[in-house]
Amino acid sequence: MMIRPKIMGVLNITPDSFSDGNQYTSLESAIDQAKLLSMTGADIIDVGGESTRPGATRVSVEEEQARVIPVIRAIKDLGLAEISIDTMNSATARAAIEAGATIINDVSGGLADEEMFGVAAETGAVLVISHWRGHSNEMDALNKYEDIAKDVARELSQRVHVALSQGVAKEKIVIDPGLGFAKDMLQNWELVARLDELEKLELPILVGASRKRFIAGVLEADEPSSVGNERRDTATAVLTALLLQRKLWGVRVHNTLATLDAINIVQALRNGSSE
Repeated sequence: MMIRPKIMGVLNITPDSFSDGNQYTSLESAIDQAKLLSMTGADIIDVGGESTRPGATRVSVEEEQARVIPVIRAIKDLGLAEISIDTMNSATARAAIEAGATIINDVSGGLADEEMFGVAAETGAVLVISHWRGHSNEMDALNKYEDIAKDVARELSQRVHVALSQGVAKEKIVIDPGLGFAKDMLQNWELVARLDELEKLELPILVGASRKRFIAGVLEADEPSSVGNERRDTATAVLTALLLQRKLWGVRVHNTLATLDAINIVQALRNGSSE
């Protein structure tokens, strides 16, 4: 029996995210989307208030919290799903946990804010540590690796060691290869193909490939930006199905229904072959 990965649905409360910016900036629209994510397979709703797309402008902690905290409280009150806060700021992480979140998804792996691991330790939240080398305005120049998969695994291991030294329990840690962050298209694909290097760390793995440029670049090599969300979602679902051979803790996606469908098809195929 296949243990399926958790489906983490993306909910960006931002005006400038790369695929869904400005769609859910009102509380009403955000809650409607949270309800849709929950109804279509999301085990976790990942709420973010700051875009991390290449070149994105950073927002203040106050603005970030004004965007996400009311949404987190509403999702908690409605009991829609487990809640994750997508943030690089420890103060926002703490406020989100107090509002009802139980997971901190830090794309910087604790590098953007040295207090993040302390908040995770104090609150007992699950902590997603992603591979990261720099903010969105500089990350494209930081993609030099000797061996992409081994280098990412080694750097993640170093961040995990720091988290453990600051009191984060090992059973609360999830790692993320940080697809799209300081990696070019070919490096992203090599990393996805070699997730076995991350498996050697013996920690749960979250993969967030949804709608990213390296996927669109396969569909339209000359003009990735022309690829719409529908095609990106289909490609993401295919990739998710293929990655079910790995021992994934979760997949972070925009289209939860397409992801759930892909997982169910793989499950049916496996069940049929075992009879």
